[in-house]
Amino acid sequence: MGLIQNPPLSHASLRRVLALARPEWRLLLLGTCFLFIGSAGGLLFPQAIRVILDEALTTATLDMVNDTTLWMLGVCFIQSVAIGLRFAFFNIAGERIVSDLRERLYRSLLEQEIAFFDQHRTGGLTSRLSTDTALIQGAVSTHIAIMLRNATTLIGGLALLLYTSPRLTLVMLAVVPPVTLGALFYGRKARQLARDAQAAVAEANEVAAESLYGIQTVQAFVAEDAERRSYGRAIGKALALARTRIVSSGFFMGGTGFTGLASTLLVFWYGTHMVVSGDITVGGLTSFLMYTLMVVMAVGALSELWAEFMKAGGATERVFELIDRTPAISVSGGERPANMEGNLRFRDVNFSYPTRRDVPVLQGLDMDVAPGEVVALVGHSGAGKSTVASMLMRFYDPDRGAILVDETDLRTLDVRWLRQNIGIVSQEPTLFSGSIADNIRYGRTDATDAEVEAAARVANAHDFVSRFPEGYRTRVGERGIQLSGGQKQRVAIARAVLKDPRLLILDEATSALDSESEHLVKEALDRLMVGRTTLIIAHRLSTVAGVDRIFVLDQGRVVQHGNHEALITQDGLYKRLVERQFIAA
Repeated sequence: MGLIQNPPLSHASLRRVLALARPEWRLLLLGTCFLFIGSAGGLLFPQAIRVILDEALTTATLDMVNDTTLWMLGVCFIQSVAIGLRFAFFNIAGERIVSDLRERLYRSLLEQEIAFFDQHRTGGLTSRLSTDTALIQGAVSTHIAIMLRNATTLIGGLALLLYTSPRLTLVMLAVVPPVTLGALFYGRKARQLARDAQAAVAEANEVAAESLYGIQTVQAFVAEDAERRSYGRAIGKALALARTRIVSSGFFMGGTGFTGLASTLLVFWYGTHMVVSGDITVGGLTSFLMYTLMVVMAVGALSELWAEFMKAGGATERVFELIDRTPAISVSGGERPANMEGNLRFRDVNFSYPTRRDVPVLQGLDMDVAPGEVVALVGHSGAGKSTVASMLMRFYDPDRGAILVDETDLRTLDVRWLRQNIGIVSQEPTLFSGSIADNIRYGRTDATDAEVEAAARVANAHDFVSRFPEGYRTRVGERGIQLSGGQKQRVAIARAVLKDPRLLILDEATSALDSESEHLVKEALDRLMVGRTTLIIAHRLSTVAGVDRIFVLDQGRVVQHGNHEALITQDGLYKRLVERQFIAA
């Protein structure tokens, strides 16, 4: 499913773009001061040219020409320093603004409920963090600087044009209305094209992120060409939209350029007649022409900036739609009991995934687990076993019914407190690209090296970690790719040991391991389960024979429960599952 659709642009979104700059007002104010100094220097230059030409043509000495030239060299030096400082202040402010914005967006993404990520692809979300925030950065820093500079040039230039020759100014202003109308039309068109192009780039990023994340699967199935074609189609769509935008921009820039040159030529023609009639000097006409070029270029630049602000406005709406989004399951707030006993109750729990509302997963599920009890969930694939674990972690809430922990509804508990008291070891544990110690310490960042090592010993991980040249500082690679399956499992178990949870979820924790690794992992898990309420999700029924109770799920309901010895004597689903695995073995 695609990312949040682009909403229509509003003036409020543009105001919000500018509001982002408010925390950096000191830097932006300094940049603006130097911007005005630089712009003033630029506006003085034609006046110097007027003086130099008129003095050279009307006087026998060049003293005034020399003095004016030296004076303008000083102005040019001050202007250059001001331009450099303006650039530095505005760009530093822009970097700080976009860094803060990215942090806010990332924090909001981390707090969204799991159902949100079921509906939105990772590539599109990362595009918001990179592409859209970069557009906003330009709008709140360099684009503001360019806008102010050109606005200053436009206003100052018009004032000096009127001072130099009101008659010529009226001739020049005759071409302004068509340029303004063209800018408004182009801005609207550019806004729509920019929104469409940004959406196409986000779609291409989604395709790339998905294929790169699963690169081993892509290469194992020799699907490189298929993925390349998928990415090529997405990029082709973005290219077509970019081409349309570029062509329209080219026509607009060409039209603006022609209008500017035509107005300059018109002014030159009329001004020449004024020189001949003595109404203006050669220096005055030259300076007027220079101001005319400045004004026309400023109008063209402001029209292009309008299109950039349209693009930034659309990006701002998408970014802030994510920042402002209220998660369906809040990660903070609610009860935080002093401790957790580990009593679990599922009462008539019904649930369907948000992306598949028409497919029931749990249907009237009832289940009780006593504190410290070790229970197993078994059943066919799709029976709802992993869903039970996800709901216990409160990744999702029931559509109907309730889940109770120590007789308290999960929905009234603080989510962070709940998850801090639950440990999980899955079939494919997620490791991050830091060191082994970082991954063990993931649930308890304040743990000491001694505590990390103690947890690794409990998890049967210390021996293999010690054999690495860098020991616990060994980097595991992206998703732990530099470790074997058994090693990753034992690091994940050490992480759970260090967290010291009251509830433990083992989701197919040994099903993908060889016999030697399974023995070491199972030994570690046995130590980890002592004294904790444990929920084991298993397909290999040989791993659950010794648990306190087994719940057999079928189509989202508990159809049998009891220990292995009792269930194997009943003519039910559990017995059939055991017989099929025995025959398969």
